[in-house]
Amino acid sequence: MEFEIRTDKSPQGRKKLHAERAAYFDLVSHGVGFREAARIVGVGYRTTKRWRNGEQRKYEPGAAARLPMRQRSYRASLSSRFLSEADRIFIADSLRAKWSLRRIARELGRPASTISREVARNAHPRSGDYRPYAAHDRAMSRLPRPKRGKIAGNPELREFIQRRLEIRWSPEQIANALRREFPDRPEMRVSHETIYLALYVQGRGELRRELHKELRTGRARRKNRKQAQQRQPRYRDPMVMISERPAEAADRAVPGHWEGDLIIGRNGKSAIATLVERASRYTMLVHLPEDRGALTVSAALVRVMHTLPATLRRSLTWDQGSEMGKHRALTLATGMPVYFCDPASPWQRGSNENTNGLLRQYFPKGTDLTQHTPETLELVAHELNTRPRKTLHWHTPAQRLASLLEDSAVAA
Repeated sequence: MEFEIRTDKSPQGRKKLHAERAAYFDLVSHGVGFREAARIVGVGYRTTKRWRNGEQRKYEPGAAARLPMRQRSYRASLSSRFLSEADRIFIADSLRAKWSLRRIARELGRPASTISREVARNAHPRSGDYRPYAAHDRAMSRLPRPKRGKIAGNPELREFIQRRLEIRWSPEQIANALRREFPDRPEMRVSHETIYLALYVQGRGELRRELHKELRTGRARRKNRKQAQQRQPRYRDPMVMISERPAEAADRAVPGHWEGDLIIGRNGKSAIATLVERASRYTMLVHLPEDRGALTVSAALVRVMHTLPATLRRSLTWDQGSEMGKHRALTLATGMPVYFCDPASPWQRGSNENTNGLLRQYFPKGTDLTQHTPETLELVAHELNTRPRKTLHWHTPAQRLASLLEDSAVAA
């Protein structure tokens, strides 16, 4: 040790015992008993007890709190996310000195919420006293991983999630459904991120391994999204740009404004046209069994649009793909003006882009899309239109479209 053990045990008044205190805690950390460590260091047991549990001081009414017994220049290391044992000793000293949690946080260089949670979680369960060593033991006991996940420990919750993954609900849709169906059962609630982790981290063993294939992407791990390809304008007839589209289409206040695009199959030789109504996100799929040329696409869209009432044929927004080369003929046949997005601006058809991403779960890239019949496309569209959507406050597109049409009829 770097100090001499005192042989004279007579009182010496107030004295900073920094070296003795450090040696005492070193002995305790190596398994020496509290009383034996105090005897070796040459300090009274009651003094070492105050070191362990915090400095108890008496204050005169109205007097300012004095600093705790440790050095004034104390700063905790910020290299770790977690509070250290020394941090907890400092917290205990400061609480005994009647410091506020914010003042303690400033001294430690931590957020006040960190100190508040520490005191609330790790104080003695019965007395409410904050004892640093016991608090440190409680905190360390909660750290070991892996822990059994909430989904693994609740068969009812696991079955609920798996059933909806099997019908291609997204984790966020499932998490919201849990909150709605079990409002008074906290054990039946998990976040969508918890569901993703149960799928991505297979070591957790909480959900069936193959269920990741039911996600939109079908991936077993996260992957950054790629940017959409840019297309150049190639039309003979002049385009009407999206900047000229009426305001009622932009604010989604009135039904009947559609966004459209193609999803392309293997080697670019097959395609399906997708139409999404902006106000309700109602989806229609157009069968293109022969090719995706301008004449074929225009004729197919005219055929589908004629199945809709006039109130649902207000406008169509498309990108600048070659398949829309006959846009003027489409407008003349349906009475729907066609508006074009700016180059490389897929977000201007955000609803359609999102829907195409959902459809890739049913029609993966690189597959032959001609094998899907009109009946198959109708079933897929029905499944999307009866699925709750976050952007619709968890109503389905079919419900929202029916509500909008009803409101329009009442207003008329």
